[in-house]
Amino acid sequence: MKKGLMNAAMVCAVAVLLLSGIALAQGEKEALTKKQAQAEVAADSSQYVIGPEDTLYIHVWKEETLSRTVPVRIDGKISLPLIDEIQAAGLTPLQLKEALIKRFKDFVDIPNVSVIVMEANSFKVFVSGQVRTPGVVRLRSETSILQLIPMVGGFTEWANQRKLLVIRKEDGKEKRINLNYKKIVSGDEPNFILKSGDTVIVP
Repeated sequence: MKKGLMNAAMVCAVAVLLLSGIALAQGEKEALTKKQAQAEVAADSSQYVIGPEDTLYIHVWKEETLSRTVPVRIDGKISLPLIDEIQAAGLTPLQLKEALIKRFKDFVDIPNVSVIVMEANSFKVFVSGQVRTPGVVRLRSETSILQLIPMVGGFTEWANQRKLLVIRKEDGKEKRINLNYKKIVSGDEPNFILKSGDTVIVP
C-alpha cells in the first residue's frame, strides 16, 4: 500500500515538473514573440545590416542569464556573457545569429539563438536644402531617392530638381554624385539607391 502511494506521489511530482517546464517554455516563447512585435526590423530580414548605435535583443533559448538587450558600440561590437565581445556591425541579423551559435557551442549544448533589432539607429541619411522637412531620416531597409523625397515632405517650390547632390563617404574618401530627379522620375535615368550616411542636398 505504501509502495503504491509512493509511486503515485512520484508520478504526480513528475507530472508537476513536466507541466512547469511546459509553462516556462510557453512563457519564454510568448516573451520572444512580444520582443519581435516591438522590433523595428523584421526578425527574418536578410537585407538590414547592423551598425553602430543599433540596439539588439539577443535571446538564447532556455538560457535566461545569457539573453539580454545590448547596444552596438561605436567600434561595431557587442558584449555578452561567456563569449565576451563579438563583431555585430556589418552583419545581417541572420549572419550574427550564425556567428553567435558558433561561439556559444563551447558553452551551451545545441544553442538556439535569436537576434532581434529593437532599435535601428545606424541606417540614416541626412537631407538638407529645398525640401519641406530637412533633417536626419532613419531608414529600415534599402531606400531609393524616389522613396526618400516623400519622406521629407517633398520639394519646396524653389527646389532645383535637376541638380540634386549626394555626398557619400567610401573608403575614407568623399564622393560627390549629381542626380537629375526629373530624369529619374521619367525613367531616362536609373533610380538611385541610398547608403547609410549619405547626405542629400537639394539646391
